[in-house]
Amino acid sequence: MGINVGDVIDLDRYPIHQTDSGEHHALVDRVRGDLARDGCAVLSGFVRPSAVAELVAEADHVAPFAHRSFNRTNAYFTEDDESLPHEHPVRRFYDRSNAFVPADNFGPDSTLRAIYEWEPFAPFAQAVLGEEHFYRYADPLADVIINVVEPGGGFPWHFDTNNYTITLAIQNGDEGGLFEYVPNLRTPEFENYEGVRAVLDAEHNGVRSLALKPGDLQIFMGRYSLHRVSPVGGSQSRYVGIYSFADVPDMIARVERTRQLYGRVLPVHLEREAEARNDALRD
Repeated sequence: MGINVGDVIDLDRYPIHQTDSGEHHALVDRVRGDLARDGCAVLSGFVRPSAVAELVAEADHVAPFAHRSFNRTNAYFTEDDESLPHEHPVRRFYDRSNAFVPADNFGPDSTLRAIYEWEPFAPFAQAVLGEEHFYRYADPLADVIINVVEPGGGFPWHFDTNNYTITLAIQNGDEGGLFEYVPNLRTPEFENYEGVRAVLDAEHNGVRSLALKPGDLQIFMGRYSLHRVSPVGGSQSRYVGIYSFADVPDMIARVERTRQLYGRVLPVHLEREAEARNDALRD
């Protein structure tokens, strides 16, 4: 028997499968409004408490398979560009200590993957995002992953590769681990390097902070909103499941970024490296 998603998602509170109901339409309208206002929406208690416990157990099981890295990265996950001024955001590198469990660790018995592959889930995400073209992320290492932030670790300011990311809070650290972001800091046509510089220098007054609770679902436009996770304190790791989507089919991450995040690449990453993206932004 497969996983009963009705035992996982609180469908009474979030009837994402009842597309003709007034409750569904009201939910879509509410999330759309949040996204339009600041590029971020939170569905508190999306996953039932009993299922959160299952997800914590799953995360504990796969955490040893996370790729742990301790390096320095810029907001774009690119290499240095010496043709730019020293103070340019592309040349600003920060310590990163983080870990990701790649997608190939989540098979058909995974509760985390069951939510992602449940038939009504992607159409709901597409509806709230208002996207005509909407696809599951095709990267075999990155469609469903868990971000593990161990005590003392965090994630510096960065932009996402894919347009939309949906995250599920599974377990918080004892301290810290706040999600901080600046809504819509850049656009497909405008990098806004000056705005990025202001955030990096703590001179931007638009930084927002979220303390997500286990079971909360977050929908976030991370390709355009600069964001980070503040350092985690205490003795308990922070677990967040990440569901990725894109506005083009068969989207695959670049080789450099894949190596940084997962410690390895697959043949498909090397084969697709030369393909053009649908925008001119740095990654």
